[in-house]
Amino acid sequence: MIVVAKMTALNGKEADMEKALLDMIPLVKEEVGTITYTLHKDQNNPRVFLFYEKYTDLDALVAHSSTEYFKALFKTLKPMLDGKPEISMFTELAGIS
Repeated sequence: MIVVAKMTALNGKEADMEKALLDMIPLVKEEVGTITYTLHKDQNNPRVFLFYEKYTDLDALVAHSSTEYFKALFKTLKPMLDGKPEISMFTELAGIS
């Protein structure tokens, strides 16, 4: 299961959002069922961040979304966000690693 989450920071909140998102990575690294959790920043717009996430299955995604640190992240991000996050879910068909 693949999740792509795109978030835009309010003007002036880019560094705060980046730090909050980067702080998640060591926590998520310990999750069972999370295969990939990669943060990206748009090269043309430093206010835009994207997470590419890969989970073994829906249960792993639900477990990730249910953690206290995930819930805390969105409380932290709420006053920094310019609009709602765009969340898309995909089924992986093929690729290389």
